[in-house]
Amino acid sequence: MERITLFVEVLLPLPLAKSFTYRVPFDYNDYVEVGKRVVVQFGKKKLYSGIIVEVHDRLPESSSVKYILNILDNEAIVNAYQLKFWNWLSEYYMAHRGDVMNAALPSAFKMASESKLVLHPDFDKNYDILNEKEFLIVQALELNEELTLTEVSKIVDLQKIMPLVKNLIEKSCVLPQEEIKDKFRPKMESYVRLSEKFTEHNNLEKITKELEKKAFKQLELLLAYIQYSKFLTKENIEISKTFLLKKSGISAGILSALVEKGILEIYQKSQSRIKDFASVKSVDSIILSDAQQLAKEQIESSFKEKDICLLHGVTGSGKTEIYIKIIEKYIAKGQQVLFLIPEIALTAQIINRLRQYFGNKLGYYHSKYGNNERVEVWHRVGQQNDNQYQIIIGARSSIFLPFTNLGLVIIDEEHDTSYKQFDPAPRYQARDAAMVLANMHGAKTILGSATPSLESYYKGRKGKYGLVELKERYARLNMPVIEVVDIVEARKKKEMNSHFSKHLIENITEALDNKEQIILFQNRRGFSLRLVCDSCQWTPECNNCDVSLTYHKGLNRLKCHYCGASKDVPVICPNCGSKKLAMKGFGTEKIEEEMPVFFPNAIVKRMDLDTTRSKNAYLQIINDFQDRKIDILVGTQMVTKGLDFDNVSLVGVLNADNGLFYPDFRAFERSFQQLTQVSGRSGRKYKRGKVIVQTSQPHHAVIRDVVENDYFGMYKSQMEERVNFKYPPFYRLIRISLKHRDYNVLNAGASHFANLLKPKLGARVLGPEYPMVARVKNLFIKNILIKFEIKASHKAVKVIINDAMDDMYKVKEFRSIYIQPDVDPM
Repeated sequence: MERITLFVEVLLPLPLAKSFTYRVPFDYNDYVEVGKRVVVQFGKKKLYSGIIVEVHDRLPESSSVKYILNILDNEAIVNAYQLKFWNWLSEYYMAHRGDVMNAALPSAFKMASESKLVLHPDFDKNYDILNEKEFLIVQALELNEELTLTEVSKIVDLQKIMPLVKNLIEKSCVLPQEEIKDKFRPKMESYVRLSEKFTEHNNLEKITKELEKKAFKQLELLLAYIQYSKFLTKENIEISKTFLLKKSGISAGILSALVEKGILEIYQKSQSRIKDFASVKSVDSIILSDAQQLAKEQIESSFKEKDICLLHGVTGSGKTEIYIKIIEKYIAKGQQVLFLIPEIALTAQIINRLRQYFGNKLGYYHSKYGNNERVEVWHRVGQQNDNQYQIIIGARSSIFLPFTNLGLVIIDEEHDTSYKQFDPAPRYQARDAAMVLANMHGAKTILGSATPSLESYYKGRKGKYGLVELKERYARLNMPVIEVVDIVEARKKKEMNSHFSKHLIENITEALDNKEQIILFQNRRGFSLRLVCDSCQWTPECNNCDVSLTYHKGLNRLKCHYCGASKDVPVICPNCGSKKLAMKGFGTEKIEEEMPVFFPNAIVKRMDLDTTRSKNAYLQIINDFQDRKIDILVGTQMVTKGLDFDNVSLVGVLNADNGLFYPDFRAFERSFQQLTQVSGRSGRKYKRGKVIVQTSQPHHAVIRDVVENDYFGMYKSQMEERVNFKYPPFYRLIRISLKHRDYNVLNAGASHFANLLKPKLGARVLGPEYPMVARVKNLFIKNILIKFEIKASHKAVKVIINDAMDDMYKVKEFRSIYIQPDVDPM
């Protein structure tokens, strides 16, 4: 049989634009397959695991083609849909394919290269040339075939061991060896079974009689095993060691004695880290209101002509019940459903609701999962058998899962900015990417929101998407009453206590007296926004970023929210020596501390980035609030997003001005969305809720639109501005950020780059300009904004940008400038 020389194109998880060609050893010819991982050498010493994206027999131009070293998978872990999707993400968002692969794969799939040491084959055992620590290493290697650098570090009790290793290599005592280390470890559990000899009835009867005379406890345990495994009925149920010891109440020592006698055996079996649940309710038990039923029928009708439908339903209108009804139809056809949510905080409630109806068919995927759990979910989405997850609930990273038969994508709270990936690349918008993914699978998409993004609503009104309006709350419950407090007037009348108006305190008191719960919203974490010297107005700033530091009382530190750096709180002003240092502004931490002053018997908790860093912190806070163990929940934007608590009667917005004056064309839209969403947490089940909005701008158009729940009024006014000033949805945006440590190099480079773009793009190029925070992590930043017509070819514009980047890097002094394109910036 003729031997064929095969080559593979391998994509590596590195910021590189292309794949690399490797030769396939003849023995591997039958095993290479697109989507499998292989181990390859890249560079002089590094080993990486990459994904095969093509198998071919074309001779490469280079004569020095390296061989693949190993194949890591029995079956492909990445399918053709995913590779096509990765290519689209790379092209549309101007990201390297390697960056897309790095974002897509769970980190346990990306193998790490770990250096090991072995004895040099020519080592002549001349120990006289070794010092004491070098001798310890060589001695250990004589006892072991190889040692990792971690093991070497422990042997010599040193952190910095590279000088030692270097000396041993130079003395020809040891050699380095690179080995790929698989990060994924299946969870193993010990199981118990009868030894083969005693599976025969006669032998089993004989040993039970012997144990009855000499070791009654061992007999008890053996009989317990026979009972729970149903051995005598031939059902052959597998029994775990933990289960057997717990049920029998007998010690592990007795089990060890039976194993030593060869009666029982212990064997290992891989177990899922993810707990399965059975469904307990039928979808038929959900009774939709007339308005919900009409909305569901309109969505299904729109799918006959359009692939995407926007469901604009007010807060509390019961969108989730409509989703459940529609999901059932798709999984009944054997198809998969992707349910996207913007925040991990939402997963707990949504999962608990959907799990009641879909049980083990439902899985979830997000960043709080460990590496091993992520791999398990990945495999269960991709496998085509009864164990497959048909429904996945997840945040933006779940668009990368290996769906094989995607039928429906639901994007809840589609307006949310959390769907946008900011850093690192690829800087994708998960909402838009999910719609492209659905299109690749021939699937339908539902966009859901009480406050849709203006771009989505515009497309719905223009007929590009289906548009379904659900304008009443479930059970025709009234929308909450929204009352505005003018804090300027309140201060004049001395009706402000710290940051709380008299009106807000009175309503909190009433709600607590009625055993009802309260949500207080302040979109700033920390205790105080800044420390200021009253004498000279000095404010402590971050050494690495052009931003003031925020005081965190729990840490008693000043902290930068951009780079994470922190400082001690000064006792005197380092600028003028004054002791008159005052805290200005307030965050969630300060509200949490001050609440017990006004309401000493109330239980107050805070939900923000600082309190939800641990794996299950979100879930704990949400469950406690759901179970009414918390009276007042203080939070940032996390509390605004889709949470459903039936006992919340009051929402307080402590400062509605925060987002109104932010220098961004989306500022009014986002303020409206945020205020409307947090208002919607009030009065969702049994009674009409109340919202109190504290602001210094009570007559501002956005505040009035929120009070009147007038989304269309806000939409109409914003569309007029977007047309006039050339913003989405009428124009596309690409923002290019240039970064460098040297201020002067950046200035020269940014101007040069803009001049490279302007000959072809002209007035569409704006800048370069410094952003609000012009230095982050010691890198100065300048932005160039490109606005171009919606009908223009975005591919042509990106070619111009890429050509300009190539020309930029031809100039020696500008090669060290980071250039980061951000397509459709938020």
